[in-house]
Amino acid sequence: MNLTQLTVFREVMETGSISQTAKKLNRTQPAISLALKNLEKTLGLTLFERKGRRLVPVPEAHYLLAESSEVLDRLATISRTMDGLIKGSSGSLNIATMPGPSAFLFPHFISAWVGGNPDIRTTLSTRSSPQIMELAGSQTIDFGFADFEHSTGKEPQYSADIVRADCFCAVDCDHPLASSGSISISDLDGAPMGGMHANHPFQRRIRQEFQDVTANYNPTVTCQYFLPLIPFVSSGQCCSIVDPLTVCTERALNLSNGRVIFLPFKNPLRYEYAILQPKHRPPSQLALKIKAGWKAEVLRMLEEVKANPSAE
Repeated sequence: MNLTQLTVFREVMETGSISQTAKKLNRTQPAISLALKNLEKTLGLTLFERKGRRLVPVPEAHYLLAESSEVLDRLATISRTMDGLIKGSSGSLNIATMPGPSAFLFPHFISAWVGGNPDIRTTLSTRSSPQIMELAGSQTIDFGFADFEHSTGKEPQYSADIVRADCFCAVDCDHPLASSGSISISDLDGAPMGGMHANHPFQRRIRQEFQDVTANYNPTVTCQYFLPLIPFVSSGQCCSIVDPLTVCTERALNLSNGRVIFLPFKNPLRYEYAILQPKHRPPSQLALKIKAGWKAEVLRMLEEVKANPSAE
């Protein structure tokens, strides 16, 4: 017996008619009769008594209906599930992102993309960039979004899509520099600055930028990531060189009530992000679609704030 025969049998049980079954399954009446005849031959049992144009099932046919319906319904469920997985409309996601984007931008994107789809289960973790690199390298996440850091030592066990964009200097609207169209590192000589912890790669780079132009870097506020610096900037306590996605977040949430101005640099200072995907964990269709969608969304947001994004 095969699935076609069982499908024909169930329809005949429901309609009691060869012609109605043929119409419902979009097949010819001879094809329906042959499938039913072959099923009866396989079972060694006559399943229906012919009474005029009606087919009356024998008692054993009711037992076969119960068993075959369970099989056919289960297969239909599997077919729908696989179709959803193939189309990327169902499945599970395990994603990690660094603190800044995880505050709003990334969950906002994911929630909009999933759109309340009950067939998608999402696990979103907030981790530091080095931790995300470890998670991607250990093949334990579908993908992660982090600051890009060039790996040292052995070859990384993940691939990286790199997105680059211009940084900005955040200043209070009453700051003397606020009316400038653009600024340079020299303009910040000796100014109170908010920044990342000293061991953060970007912070080391900022210090080097100041040294290169013999400017005094004067850190007065230190945070783990950029977004908490905004209240300090808006109250006039410091300036801060921030990544462009922090600008996107502030534009979306308006945490400073419009008091923070973001100034571009005359000599662009580029920031690098990375979408990390494990090398030895084959991605699901859902993960591929979400990853591609997030990359496109990042580029769109960066373009919107005129950060001159590029990707590779």
